[in-house]
Amino acid sequence: MLQLGWKAGTEQYPPAELAEYAVAAEKAGFDSIDASDHFHPWSEQGQACFVWSWLGVVAARTGKIALGTGITCPIIRYHPAVIAQAAATMACLAPGRFYLGLGTGEALNEYASTARWPGYNGRREQLAEAIELIRALWTGEKTTHEGVHYQTRQAKLYTRPQESIPIYISSLVPDSAHFAGKHGDGLITVGGDEPDTYRQIIENFEAGAREAGKDPARMPRMIEIGVAYTQDEQKAIELRKAYWAGTFVPALFTERIYTPKMSEDNGKIVGADAVKQSVCISADPEEHVKLAEKYITLGFDHLIFHSAGPDQKAFIEGYGRDVLPRLRNSPQLKAATTKRRGH
Repeated sequence: MLQLGWKAGTEQYPPAELAEYAVAAEKAGFDSIDASDHFHPWSEQGQACFVWSWLGVVAARTGKIALGTGITCPIIRYHPAVIAQAAATMACLAPGRFYLGLGTGEALNEYASTARWPGYNGRREQLAEAIELIRALWTGEKTTHEGVHYQTRQAKLYTRPQESIPIYISSLVPDSAHFAGKHGDGLITVGGDEPDTYRQIIENFEAGAREAGKDPARMPRMIEIGVAYTQDEQKAIELRKAYWAGTFVPALFTERIYTPKMSEDNGKIVGADAVKQSVCISADPEEHVKLAEKYITLGFDHLIFHSAGPDQKAFIEGYGRDVLPRLRNSPQLKAATTKRRGH
């Protein structure tokens, strides 16, 4: 089933204001809310609330919209046991509508809060062990884990949900997608790249899933898409660069340690063409439908729409009124989704 979600950028708005937008997103007809988990914002102009507190508030104020983290890193500034407990509590507060999005993190958050930043291969090894421990704790059994990176002694979660919690794993490049398929229940990535990149990501994701004995056709594929529902292209470009400069700085995911100020400085030199290539800027709802068609045809079934603001409520209401109904009623999109699911 096609899912259409809204990105809650905890870096963009104060938590109380952002919670109001979450309520508005459910009212506007969005299916899900994907909330980022950052210690530092992408630029110095942002916020950076504690997402787990925020998700608890939103769970209490909504009744049907799905909620999840996009993305939590459970390996450095968090211990996996803490994330297991946090996710279990969230799944109790929002029964049947919580997913846990996990990734290997960014130096912007992990190094800043711990002064530790292992290489990528080491972080991926840590993530695999973290997922193993999280799932063990979710069984409710007393868990003594003696791993390479984490230790527990008779640890037990006493507050657990009735239903299992799906784990979606972030993959931004094809090389990491096999890991996501092997260890996760779903995939999360970010739009704006060439179609061949996503074909390779999905191919590797499916291969990893099959290696682990899973049916990849039943595993959700989520993609975050940058959009601006406006005819003011220049303003949309400026806002995207100001609020999400780090999105255009690949070095955030390497060994180099970045701060919000450094990220902001890099964002200033990003050209308008780069923004337009990765963000759909248009006041025509059909242009946004075409964007969605492209990604669904590639094999994605859960689209998360992210607007850089600043009038987030106008975006939510406009998209809910003009774009979401067109997407749900599009015969081409329904056909593509049905074909992938094999129904």
